[in-house]
Amino acid sequence: MDIATIIGLIGTIGCILFAIFIGGDFGMFINVPSILIVLGGTSAVTIVKYPLKHTLNAIKIALNAFFNKGESTTELIETSLELANIARREGVLGLEGKEIANRFLSKGVQLVVDGHPEDYVRRILNTEIGQTIERHDKGKHIFTGMAESAPAMGMIGTLIGLVQMMSNMSDPSSIGPAMAVALLTTLYGAVVANAVCGPIADKLGVRSDEERVHKELIIEAVRGIQAGESPQALYEMLVMYLPGNERKEQ
Repeated sequence: MDIATIIGLIGTIGCILFAIFIGGDFGMFINVPSILIVLGGTSAVTIVKYPLKHTLNAIKIALNAFFNKGESTTELIETSLELANIARREGVLGLEGKEIANRFLSKGVQLVVDGHPEDYVRRILNTEIGQTIERHDKGKHIFTGMAESAPAMGMIGTLIGLVQMMSNMSDPSSIGPAMAVALLTTLYGAVVANAVCGPIADKLGVRSDEERVHKELIIEAVRGIQAGESPQALYEMLVMYLPGNERKEQ
């Protein structure tokens, strides 16, 4: 679980709710028509802009913003060096049946064990990287689109509320509810866009970049294992994927 994402979302929503609680009656900030306009309108606009299947998949992809089950760069390097040691002692066939937690690394090693040439292995793995990044980009674009649509729906709700207020100026009792719709839809739209959808889209972008780097590291590790490079030589190559302050002598 990515604790930073959880803390960030809870902290953002918490600050907004705290400001509401200390400022007066919480109930005045609940308006069903405003919620329907922003949430319902944003959802409807999203499935107009993107295929329904992609929209539903984006929700699954968004879980990557909250749950990071992948290995760290350091763990991937350590696993790759263990495999390189085995391959140096026993040959690549010694990796047959070896349990490897990372699916992408396991696939690359299996291609090597099956005797495929280096160019073929690299082409297969690079193709999978492209497909993975494309899926992540779709999820990111959908949440970015939602972040763009929510304030627009809030503005539409504001205009609706103003029209209702102006058309009933002779009835003072109708001015309050109409004004609430006008203001709250703008608030809801801003919160949905800037506190939820926008940050999730940005985090998906970060996750996509991290996964791309990890898979590029794995391709380099598989190449080194296939070429029979020593663990030390392979480490010197893989350590370049780590920030300078995390590198250490092997």
